[in-house]
Amino acid sequence: MAPGLIGTAALAVVVSLAVHVVLNCPIQPVPSPPLPAACYPPNNLLQGLVKLGEPGLIAPEDVYVDAAAGGTLYTATRDGWLQRMHPNGSWEQWRFVGGTGLLGIAPSADGSMILCDAHKGLLRVEEKRVMILASTVQGSTIRFADAAIEAADGTVYFSDACTRFGFDQWFLAYIESRPTGRLLKYDPRTGDASVELDNLAFANGVALSRDEAFVVVCESGGFRCSRLWLKGDKAGQADTFVQDLPGCPDNIRLASDGSFWIAIHQLRSPLLDLVTRWTWTKRVVASFPALVDRIMATAKGAMVVQVSENGDIIRVLDDSEGRVINFITSVTEYNGDLYFGSLSTNFVGKLSLANVSQGKKEVHVTHVQ
Repeated sequence: MAPGLIGTAALAVVVSLAVHVVLNCPIQPVPSPPLPAACYPPNNLLQGLVKLGEPGLIAPEDVYVDAAAGGTLYTATRDGWLQRMHPNGSWEQWRFVGGTGLLGIAPSADGSMILCDAHKGLLRVEEKRVMILASTVQGSTIRFADAAIEAADGTVYFSDACTRFGFDQWFLAYIESRPTGRLLKYDPRTGDASVELDNLAFANGVALSRDEAFVVVCESGGFRCSRLWLKGDKAGQADTFVQDLPGCPDNIRLASDGSFWIAIHQLRSPLLDLVTRWTWTKRVVASFPALVDRIMATAKGAMVVQVSENGDIIRVLDDSEGRVINFITSVTEYNGDLYFGSLSTNFVGKLSLANVSQGKKEVHVTHVQ
């Protein structure tokens, strides 16, 4: 082919691609925040976990263990069921809620369960009925209810991950990088929901400190967790609880000693880092759904971190290549064990803390320039 024809053909391809992107790109991207500077050497301690419920659980995103019921474990799966494992190890499909968007679960003082349905909003699940507590807030739709926690007075703090995309398009929200997430509050006395914090970078897990002096909300798109003070001189003020996390924080749970366990997404790969480097590459990728799926599949690995009440990282556990578990979305401590949920597994993971005590001796960290 003559050089002139090659040049013409190449130009036609570029123009065609540009037109496709203009007409089909679903995102309005902004520059991504700097990638985490901290780098923790792999220890693969998560590879020692035990698999519970395999293969009967479809992507159990969150896990809650009921100490009052002797350690009964609850999780929500993509087939619309709340499932539970009894202390004797037997599993039961406990309550059918329906849909594919069941995410964060938390106990309520009245014995019911608080549940975030990404599509419906904040729910309460009782023995014989399911109630929608909040599907809108101050006139706007709760687009992506994600995680919740109930305070001692019955107030529920929960997250709305993104106001532009729902659960099925969470990756588009991530690469778009627009901070549209919110921390919401549901008041059971009035039945109303309110916005406590907005402009969050993909609002995710929510947890209260052990004295309920503050609430923490994870920002997956910002590699950090923010804190809203509820009591004391700083009441009503927000600040950063922990930043420069080694990945994207998902769910967060209070640990037995008052520290916090945070599940960390490893949304990193050479290709994914390249895509998120520029807004134009984000636009191109987002315009081709098949390409989005391929790039998502390049991110491998699982990680959880333990963070002190002061926001210091004190322990890191990982499966650096995702050989045993991948894409951990929640971590819960109970009776000396950790339990893990994941959107990429058909089981709940269990790991004895006694077997990973070496992960706490010293956290070695290097910084990428």
